[in-house]
Amino acid sequence: MAENAYPRPQLVREHWQSLNGQWKFTFDDEKKYRRPSDPIQWTHEITVPYPPESKASGIGDRGFHRACWYQREFDIAAEGQRVLIHFGAVDYRARVWVNGHRVADHEGGHSSFSADVTDYLKDSTRHTVTVYVEDDPHDLAKPRGKQDWQLEPHSIWYPRTTGIWQQVWIERVPRTYLQKLRWTPHFEGFEIGCDTYIAGDDPEEDLFVEVKIRHGSKMLADDYYKIIGGEASRKISLSDPGIDDSRNELLWSPEHPRLLDVDITLRQKDKVLDKVKSYTALRSVAINRDRFMLNGRPYHLKLVLDQGYWPDTMLAAPDDDALRKDVELAKAMGFNGVRKHQKVEDPRYLYWADRLGLLVWEEMPSTYRFTPQAINRLVREWSEVIERDYSHPCIIVWVPFNESWGVPNLTSTQAHRNAVEALYHLTRTFDSTRPVIGNDGWEASATDLLGIHDYDGDPERLAARYSVNPQELFDRRRPGGRILTLDGYPHRGQPIILTEFGGITYAKIPEAGVKDVWGYSMADSDQDFHQVYSRLLEVVSETPLFSGFCYTQFADTFQEANGLLTADRTPKLPIEQIYAATRNIKPNAKAQYGV
Repeated sequence: MAENAYPRPQLVREHWQSLNGQWKFTFDDEKKYRRPSDPIQWTHEITVPYPPESKASGIGDRGFHRACWYQREFDIAAEGQRVLIHFGAVDYRARVWVNGHRVADHEGGHSSFSADVTDYLKDSTRHTVTVYVEDDPHDLAKPRGKQDWQLEPHSIWYPRTTGIWQQVWIERVPRTYLQKLRWTPHFEGFEIGCDTYIAGDDPEEDLFVEVKIRHGSKMLADDYYKIIGGEASRKISLSDPGIDDSRNELLWSPEHPRLLDVDITLRQKDKVLDKVKSYTALRSVAINRDRFMLNGRPYHLKLVLDQGYWPDTMLAAPDDDALRKDVELAKAMGFNGVRKHQKVEDPRYLYWADRLGLLVWEEMPSTYRFTPQAINRLVREWSEVIERDYSHPCIIVWVPFNESWGVPNLTSTQAHRNAVEALYHLTRTFDSTRPVIGNDGWEASATDLLGIHDYDGDPERLAARYSVNPQELFDRRRPGGRILTLDGYPHRGQPIILTEFGGITYAKIPEAGVKDVWGYSMADSDQDFHQVYSRLLEVVSETPLFSGFCYTQFADTFQEANGLLTADRTPKLPIEQIYAATRNIKPNAKAQYGV
């Protein structure tokens, strides 16, 4: 990762230190070590944040490993302040020591965690951090997404990810510091909700936060709020011009991703204690009858399913430029959003989606067994994910379940139905501003949108299937061989979106080491691929029943060669052709759209 790309983009401090790079490493399949003082035999060096299964890590071992250890030294002096260590994501259960002192335990392979290590620093500036990770490759009761439980990837399952796979960094903060920010746009009142949380020493008297919000060079707000009980929660009213033409100068959308830059200063009277930079945006997402609404207007969703894998780094991004490039490529291919599938993406990806203008559906990686332990794990980690990513304007939908994975008996077992409904309502409790899909694909119950997965490769059959009225569709049709809604949950007029379709396999440049490619239908030439893709997108774009679509998929992923791009992000067709087909632009209309 680029050293200058601060890993947490909505709470940025000027001085920090990346701990990416070379660490000592060893597998511990027998779990014979218990603490850093044990005689650990370090067998490898690994490049963090790339998982040991990846080529970029320097190891590239995709075998079954239950546990592993990391260690490295770092230099920092507290200098009368606090020192925090941050982990972007460690899969699955992590324990952290600094200078032999246990400072953190965390369970969950897709959420972030931090620790205050100030009290464990030695008098010198040289310190040692050690990380122990447990990640049972056969445990199907933990959120694991697309990580295969078999030795070799098969069907739609891919190589495992063990250990550290997002950035690690340290920073000095004041004794009392700004720990967390939470932004909530309130479009109807032209307001921005600002919640600030203080940590460290017990807050003293006369603590205030100063919040400055700018749009370009224009100051929109410069306010002071008193800290009470370690926090301040306010709505900041902006000047509402009322008429759309003027309002649109401040609103965020994929077409005009206008961000509001924020400086926040923690003060005790006139003394500055802490400073951070952030950003937010003014936008709304909502459901109105059968349409998805963005900023109070119907908005047709043109999404692509994106699994976020790279050949040499796997779930970890190669660098910050790679994350930016993926956002740029999605837009260049004509999409206004992505459905991040079975992956909680790096916050740097969300930053570029915010900055460049790309909608994101955030989906929780699934467990595959239904047990009390699985649901406990899912609830805990999903809660952390929502809290971490809540403030990103690009995120427009939360999806806790996909295709009944982890709840396989929805049609017959009440406990499985209860889990989906509970996660739906819990998500709406944590965030009442965004729609939630309880279970995407089929067998829907509690949901704000109805997502349908249908990989029929014949465009004409698709056109006929979805030309019927909604009542007939939900009563009689069975895309994927599944009922679309559970008994007792008829379609109530929610927007209908084809959230998975296509999946045309065109193995133009097969990934190295992949023997048998897999997909839902096949194309054998550029012309064939272009023709079928264009017709599919024409059908779904012109079907009045749909409020949007999500094409499978963004890029080839290991043996699944049904991407619009190869695994190394090379377009399989000229990108102008992909754009025109995605936007359903007819040849004689290209000049009008500048294509």
